[in-house]
Amino acid sequence: MIPSIAIKPKNLAAVAEQIIAPAKLPPTEQLLREGGDARIAIAVGQDEDGSSNKYGCQSSPNDALLAYGSSTASTISTHAFAAANSLRQRLLAAIDIETLQSIYQHELDCVRQELNHLCELDKVSGTDLIFAASGTDLHLIAAQLVAQRARQNKETNKEKNKEKSEDLSKAASLLVIMMEAEETGSGVPMAVAGRHFSNRSALGESVTVGANIIANAVTDAVVETEAQIEVVTVAIRLSDGTPRAIDEVDAEVASLANHGATRGQQVLLTLVDVTKTGMIAPSIACAQQLSHRLPDTVTVLVDACQFRLSNASLHGYLLHHFMVALTGSKFLTGPTFSGVLMIPPDIAQSLRRISMPPALRAYSCRADWPQDWAAADALAHVANFGLLLRWEAALEELRAFRAVPETAIVQFLEQFSAAFAGYLEKHPELQSVPVPRLDRQALNGETSWDQYKTIFPFLLCASATSDHRDHPTLLSREQTMQVYRLLLPDLSGRSDLGFGDVPGGEFLEEFSKVVTLQCQLGQPVLCGQRAGLPVSALRLCTSARLIVEATANHGQQASQVIAKALAVLDKTIVLIQHVSQRS
Repeated sequence: MIPSIAIKPKNLAAVAEQIIAPAKLPPTEQLLREGGDARIAIAVGQDEDGSSNKYGCQSSPNDALLAYGSSTASTISTHAFAAANSLRQRLLAAIDIETLQSIYQHELDCVRQELNHLCELDKVSGTDLIFAASGTDLHLIAAQLVAQRARQNKETNKEKNKEKSEDLSKAASLLVIMMEAEETGSGVPMAVAGRHFSNRSALGESVTVGANIIANAVTDAVVETEAQIEVVTVAIRLSDGTPRAIDEVDAEVASLANHGATRGQQVLLTLVDVTKTGMIAPSIACAQQLSHRLPDTVTVLVDACQFRLSNASLHGYLLHHFMVALTGSKFLTGPTFSGVLMIPPDIAQSLRRISMPPALRAYSCRADWPQDWAAADALAHVANFGLLLRWEAALEELRAFRAVPETAIVQFLEQFSAAFAGYLEKHPELQSVPVPRLDRQALNGETSWDQYKTIFPFLLCASATSDHRDHPTLLSREQTMQVYRLLLPDLSGRSDLGFGDVPGGEFLEEFSKVVTLQCQLGQPVLCGQRAGLPVSALRLCTSARLIVEATANHGQQASQVIAKALAVLDKTIVLIQHVSQRS
């Protein structure tokens, strides 16, 4: 195994210094599954051949898969796998003459430089990049950095305001304001609170879900048993799943931030662009106003982990002094997990000076951080080659996407959106989930391809006639999950499900057209309640990979990409009929 395996934290630094380069690295498929938490491992029972993670994605290409689920995760493409495999060959050639740590440092710096180039970060000179295994890890790291700064500021304020020290000590040092977990990620509330969100950390340490990460920290100093972080969540959808008015969301966020400021708390505000169903919340204007009015209190983290963001929008966030979290495994369709936290110059300057939270040693290593972050020297000098290969794969997708003219991207997205809307008009079994128009005008006044929807959420309806469109019978969360899971495998010959390979019985004639298709949509997302029962939405997604494919040869493949998307919806409808009849 490479040195991102589980090592007891107290021995981590000593072991790192004694690492001897292995005779060879594991195969590329195995490396792509290493250096992340338990979600990245093969999940027992996830698929028939036992080769997929919990998201139904493999670490080797599957050209037969109709991949329209990039809002959750994607199986690596053939060309991205080739790029990762080529990097592994370079690593093999280097390990006989260099240490693992120096190799990892060099190659990750190359990734950092190319991300700077592809994202045109020379327009926001001085932006620092910190790598991590996943978007959830990025939230943990960002919150820990701001919390550490908040704790130091709190101690300073106590000395300056001794008469108010008792009141100051009652409040947590950091208040995190985040949008509801159903639209962001189930592990995010624990991560920003400084708690383990999986039973294994990114660097392989066995941990307890929900436990305070400080309890596992490598330190000889006496630390507080409870992290001084308070987390509050703000709903962005109403109880029936319809979007909450953005003015109401903004007002609640502002009230929470103001209250935190009066209590002497630092505030970390998470702005999501975009959520699981494609929303932006709170509004960009709200975040700008709070950051401007309370510059010494409010720090903004943009959760752009979907990476459905143009360079112009990315620059706008950074120029407004917002940190930005991105991943290469959603819109870019790189393999699960690969994250990067972009920190604008002024924020980096303030965070670079603080002492490194020791609890981060289970989640991050020295080379993941810029070399001029001296505080990061406290992290172990180990190598996470799995993370490195996953980012190399994601960059292969990003290179291709950046080469597509913006006009071609917009043209395809308009065609895709129109095709989806037209399909739903003819098929009442699918009900679109409302999503507000994407509004990033407050960033820089520019418009770009990212103003167009790339995530299309919809509910599943058992009623199959247009007469029931206004009052449909929706599938339950459990039934929707059944449909989702049955989309992925080839169901031909599955007599146990009522889908035989000969006509008769429960065999559905229309299913013969889609029975063999392997399809992938975004995982079900809770979208409120209907008739007192919770319901979930599936998500049809475009991606960088699909856009590159559709726009090739002057857009000649666009109709084929759209036809495949509609075929996925065809299989979904047949499965709706199957599941509703058997319930």
